[in-house]
Amino acid sequence: MDRIAIIGCGGSGKSHLSRSLGILLGITPVHLDGLYYDQDWKPLDKEQFAALQRDLVTAPRWIIDGNYASSLPIRLQAADTVIFLDLPGWTCLWGIAQRRLRHRGGQHKDIGVYDRITWDFVRYIHGYRRQMAPRVRRLIADHAGNAQVIVLRRRSAARDYLAVVSLQASLSARAVTVSEERG
Repeated sequence: MDRIAIIGCGGSGKSHLSRSLGILLGITPVHLDGLYYDQDWKPLDKEQFAALQRDLVTAPRWIIDGNYASSLPIRLQAADTVIFLDLPGWTCLWGIAQRRLRHRGGQHKDIGVYDRITWDFVRYIHGYRRQMAPRVRRLIADHAGNAQVIVLRRRSAARDYLAVVSLQASLSARAVTVSEERG
């Protein structure tokens, strides 16, 4: 796992998962919301945003979290691992509420954007699985190539996945240490 695209509904835990994987794998994650929006919640020009992503995916190792279906093929085509957080709407809404409380409705220092919740955003989250998830699945099927695709449908599945990656990273580090000791 060197080039990881994490996608899913708002509030599904993309940023948490990318930070956790980043720590385990030694990769600094990129949060697309922080690149797309400025401090005043003004979006970057779509072509500039796509060009920025084309540049990001040329790195040998990366973790990029975010949706942005219009530019998702850029990340999918370059990824060796795609993680789709396909959680129920109510779980994502609860995640948004928790994030709102944690950041007191203000700036996300780790992501770089203001926590802006509107009724349109709530409706988007509520309807994500019905409206957006099928489109995301098609994009994955059409553009992910030989990437390993991991679909996580519960928060507990995400925790279990992190535990497995942590164990694999630990075993890999131990194997390197033993090899160095013998060499």
